[in-house]
Amino acid sequence: MEPPRNDTSKDPGRRRPWVVGISGASGTPYAASVLRGLLAAGEAVDLIVSRASRLTLLDETGIAFRDAHWRADLREWLARGADGKPSTFPVTEADLARVRFWPAGDLAAGPSSGSYPVKGMLIVPASTACVAGVALGLSKDLLQRVASVTLKERRRLVVAVRETPLNGPTLKHLVTLDEAGAVVLPASPAFYAGATHIQDLVDFVAGRVLDAAEVPHRLYRRWEGELRGGSVEGEAPDAP
Repeated sequence: MEPPRNDTSKDPGRRRPWVVGISGASGTPYAASVLRGLLAAGEAVDLIVSRASRLTLLDETGIAFRDAHWRADLREWLARGADGKPSTFPVTEADLARVRFWPAGDLAAGPSSGSYPVKGMLIVPASTACVAGVALGLSKDLLQRVASVTLKERRRLVVAVRETPLNGPTLKHLVTLDEAGAVVLPASPAFYAGATHIQDLVDFVAGRVLDAAEVPHRLYRRWEGELRGGSVEGEAPDAP
């Protein structure tokens, strides 16, 4: 990862992290890519991993995320590629030093209060149960509580919903979140950027999440107004 550009870890009074909430929906590689993107941009992160998401993470990666060993488990997770290969990405101690972990059951955690300084919150992936809980203001765990605080404080909330198809109640909940000021961002990868690997598709969605948060990154090739601008270099265009 690139050296941090705005690291405030040496001055806790100036620390303003992004809260990253991970719910139980399938798509933990999206979360890993978002976390790597935030850390590469020098951002501080407050991490909340729901109970349900730990089962998904175990199923999708084989990694058991444990409160008592979260730093080692996070390092292993962030180093893993979307194809499951370990040690794909470098993860440094400086990266991990900018992450603060809060257990999902700790409703007295810092981010549960509006007076705790944060830039906003990214929920990735967001399950339909999480969407419903946030839309209805249930605050049944720390993830939902922080999302509610984010909305009431008029901070940026990005909800990367990962489900298909969507039923009527979920669509209504998403409209409620949109009306409350959240950015509803379906985990829908695009193909114009010239994806050749599963990691490219994952990084596209993660990049769009970071775009919504106005965090700079280089996770995908942007559209520049030219057809086939994302094609693999050297690939011949289609015949007329």
